[in-house]
Amino acid sequence: MYKMVTIEDTIRIPPHLFSEDLKKVVEDMVHKTFEGTYKKDYGVIVVTDKVEPVGEGIIIHGDGAMYQKVKFDALVFMPVLQEVVNGLVCEVVEFGAFCHIGPIDALVHMSQIMNDFIEIDIDNERLTGKESKKVLTVGSKIRARIVAVSMNELSPRESKIGLTMRQPALGAHEWIEEDRKEKKEELTEKKKKKGGKKKK
Repeated sequence: MYKMVTIEDTIRIPPHLFSEDLKKVVEDMVHKTFEGTYKKDYGVIVVTDKVEPVGEGIIIHGDGAMYQKVKFDALVFMPVLQEVVNGLVCEVVEFGAFCHIGPIDALVHMSQIMNDFIEIDIDNERLTGKESKKVLTVGSKIRARIVAVSMNELSPRESKIGLTMRQPALGAHEWIEEDRKEKKEELTEKKKKKGGKKKK
C-alpha cells in the first residue's frame, strides 16, 4: 500500500559541503540518505519531498560534520497481508515467477499461479498451463493477493513477499479479461434461453 507520510529524522552533512547552498545540500542529503530505505513504522521510502531543516545543526567534537534535524514528506510503500496488488512479471524461475510490486519484488510460487499443471520453459521465460493453455511470461501484468510478508530492514529489495493468483478475479490481466468475457457470454445465453421459454 502506498501512502504519504511526514517524517522527522537527522542527517549528517560532511564538512566539505559547508560552503555550498545549505538548502540544496539538505535536500540532496535527505534524498541520498532515506530514499530506498525501510522504516519499520512506515515501509519503504520511495521518494522524499518538501524537505525542511528543523532548528540549527549540531557539530560533534572529533567528527567535524554537522548533524541536522529535518522534516520531510515521503511517499512510502508498505506491503500488507491480504492486500490485492498489481504487478509485472520480471523473472521466471523453476519454482515460480518474481514480480515487481512497487519498489520491491515478490514471488508467486508455482503452486499459487493457477489451478492447473504448469509447464516451465526457462529458456523462453514462460510458464504455461497444461490444460488451460494460459501463459505467464516476463512482462505479463498480473493482479495478485499478498499472502506472506517478511521485510528485510537493512536491504528492503531482499525482502520476502509471497503472492497468490489462485482465486477469482486474480491472475494475469488477460486471463481476468477472458474470464469476464466468458461470464458475460454465459449470462447473455441464459437470458436468451429465459426469453425464449416465456414466449412459448
